[in-house]
Order: sequence, then C-alpha cells, then structure tokens
Amino acid sequence: LMLTMPSFKEFWEANEPLKFDIPAESESFVRYADFREDPILNALGTDSGLIEIYSKKIAGYNYADCPAHPTWLEPAEWLGMENKPAEFALITSHPEMRLHSQLANTSLRKEYAIADKEPIWINTKDAAAKGIKNGDVVKVSNQRGAVLAGAFVTDRIRQGVVRLCEGAWYDPEVKGEIGSMCKNGSVNVLTLDLPTSSLANGNIAHTGLVNIEKFDGEIIDVCVFEAPKGA
Repeated sequence: LMLTMPSFKEFWEANEPLKFDIPAESESFVRYADFREDPILNALGTDSGLIEIYSKKIAGYNYADCPAHPTWLEPAEWLGMENKPAEFALITSHPEMRLHSQLANTSLRKEYAIADKEPIWINTKDAAAKGIKNGDVVKVSNQRGAVLAGAFVTDRIRQGVVRLCEGAWYDPEVKGEIGSMCKNGSVNVLTLDLPTSSLANGNIAHTGLVNIEKFDGEIIDVCVFEAPKGA
C-alpha cells in the first residue's frame, strides 16, 4: 500500500512517525548484478575491472597497517588481547528506530528507551554474574569515559559482549566539564577515535572494551531534549 502523505500541518500536529513501504525493486536488489551479468561491459573500478583479492596498487603504498590482501591485524582492543583494559567487547550497531542521532528526540524514544536511557544489551549469564536485572540503570565505562544506560538482559547476544547503539545524544552530568559522565548513554564517550588504517581512515567504533556494573548512585534526569532558554 502506498502511503498517503499528509500536509505538513497535519504531520506536525500529529507528532507521529510516518512509515514507508519498501519498494519491490529494493526487495530484489542484487549487489553487482550488472557486473555478474557481463563483467567486461560492466567492469568494476579496480585496476583489473574485476573483484580483486590482492591489489598491486595498495601493495605499492607500503602501509604497515593496510596489506595488499585481506589480513587479520590485531585490533587496538579486543577480547583476546593480553592485559585487557576492560572486560566486555562493545558493539555499537545502528539503532532500529533512528537515523544515527536523527529522531532521537521524537516519540519513537518511548518505544526503546529503558529507564529513560539508551538500552544496552547484555547476555543473561553476564548480567546474573554482575547482579544486573532487566531494566536496571547501569554504568558502562572504560579509560575514555563513562555513560549510564538501561539494561536489556537477553540470550540474543553472546557472553562477553555488550551492545550500545550509536546515535544517542550526549548529555553530560556536569555541562562543560571534560570527562563528565553522560547520563543518556552516548556511546561516543566510550569508543576509540582512531582510523581503520593509514589508507582507509574508516571508523573503528566496534573496536573497544568496556566494563559494566549496576549503578547505585544518584540518577539525574536526562535533559538534553529540553529546549534551551529563550528558544
């Protein structure tokens, strides 16, 4: 069914999200379909025009952190490292009901927030070992900072791993103070600010370790969604 678009006034007053159907062509999309059909006429943008496992061009760059073929390189932080700085691997996937940080201040937040915080997934056995119950406010921290989040206890995530989605708005406990704990659960406080390699300069937000514990301190209300004075 096609969505009947309301007028902007109707949309604004309803203050509810609009849901669009997925187009049929998107449901049947095949990556590199044209290339697979005719790799000569529809060559790729590589030197050979083909899918390359080894790149002579990248080899020529002589980057120690970017070999010419797929290679496992030890991350800056991971569960198998010696002298781990924290206990749990942190996954920072895209949220289901936001586009990064967009829509974080809409009515959709009522659908996913736990204890008025960004939800963090934790394995059932890990939660039991930490004395954490579903719905608890937890402190997630490492050497870079700390945030408060709402615990979602589940068997749908492996032991030793927690999941805190990217995109939550930063709401420091003490405004203007460097290192102040975020009381809303902004995962940027915890992630490494390093590139994937000298070549790619991509994001390594899934590379990081954190500690998690039940929070027993004073819980200050989230206020990042309140309009500033004079607005």
